[in-house]
Amino acid sequence: MASTDETGQLGQQASPFGATPPAPPAGYTAGQSARMPRWLPRAMMLALALVGLFQLGSWAFHELTGLLINILIAFFAALAIEPAVSRMSSRGMRRGLATFLVFIGLLIAIAGFVTLLGSMLAGQIIKIVEDFPNYLDSVISWINAHFNTDLKRVDVQEGLLRSDWLRSYVQNSATGVLDLSGQVLGGLFQLLMITLFAFYFAADGPRLRRALCSVLPPARQTEVLRAWEIAVDKTGGYLYSRGLMALISGVAHYVLLEFLSVPYAPVLAVWVGLVSQFIPTIGTYLAGALPMLIAFTVDPWYALWVLVFVVLYQQFENYVLQPKLTAKTVDIHPAVAFGSVIAGTALLGAVGALIAIPAVATLQAFLGAYVKRYDVTDDPRVQGHRSRGTSILTRLRSLLEGRRGADTEDSAHSAEAPESESGSGRASGEGSTPA
Repeated sequence: MASTDETGQLGQQASPFGATPPAPPAGYTAGQSARMPRWLPRAMMLALALVGLFQLGSWAFHELTGLLINILIAFFAALAIEPAVSRMSSRGMRRGLATFLVFIGLLIAIAGFVTLLGSMLAGQIIKIVEDFPNYLDSVISWINAHFNTDLKRVDVQEGLLRSDWLRSYVQNSATGVLDLSGQVLGGLFQLLMITLFAFYFAADGPRLRRALCSVLPPARQTEVLRAWEIAVDKTGGYLYSRGLMALISGVAHYVLLEFLSVPYAPVLAVWVGLVSQFIPTIGTYLAGALPMLIAFTVDPWYALWVLVFVVLYQQFENYVLQPKLTAKTVDIHPAVAFGSVIAGTALLGAVGALIAIPAVATLQAFLGAYVKRYDVTDDPRVQGHRSRGTSILTRLRSLLEGRRGADTEDSAHSAEAPESESGSGRASGEGSTPA
């Protein structure tokens, strides 16, 4: 009996909560407790498969980022020429032929402009090279006159030819030419790819919309077609605003160049207008560099005047002209337009800056139909007019007026107190007079 009691006490001490653990069922063995659950291998294989698919998708997206960006540019280019193609096809012309004619017209205009600009630039470069000794002589004479030196052009030329800096610069330039040629070839290939995709998107626009709507219910089809139409309108409005700003910029720079008697003023004005508006981020610097170079051949001070005018006009365009025109043609707030350009540049670089405004305008116009709006009450605070009671100066003024009123009342009470006492004395005297 003693041993049995000790065994029971030991069992109770072994239980952490004062209760004995349940006994295992009949037929239970140690091998069954170590067996892996049936669902665990499948779960592990599924997790490994998901991780592998994620890695594969991430790698594929990273490799195809350039292609996706080119397709996006081609899509917006097709939206830009959609009105012209649709107008020509509605008059009985085949859509493919209409798209081909639009592309041919754009290609002829671009090729003519590039050819004219290239011939002008080549002539000016040759003139600069021929007149370089005269410029060098004028610079050397100015240095000798102001710094009391005795420099000669021959000595300067020999020093430049024998310098290690020139040799290293020539070597780096040779390597840079090879890199530049590769970049030019890559850019031409991308341009060809974008042109082909844009042609297919514009020529097969109805077929593409039909294929996209065929996998959607009727309600969704209406929304997709409405979004497509909004994208066409907003992209056209954006190009219209850019073209209008290019016209204003070209006219302004033409007046300046003609006033300074800079040669090829009309071509340079067209260059400044187009490049500064349709090449984002660096377009302004490319547009201003060429007129400065041509003006330098006439007079170095003219190049400085052109630089000052370009900088001032760019500030005027960024803060005055562009927000107003963009807000009216694309129908978005200037702050939203500016923020969308910054966000597009951060995400996709120059391409993002170019397509950010029409993309945001399309999204804003599409979502505007699903946002319920209410009438605003006629409250002055809506217009920014605050009530006078909330002003700190008004509160201080009312507090001072209250103190003055309290002081006035105190003085009035103190003046009335003697009169009341004398009045009460006379009343008591009259009442005490004997009859």
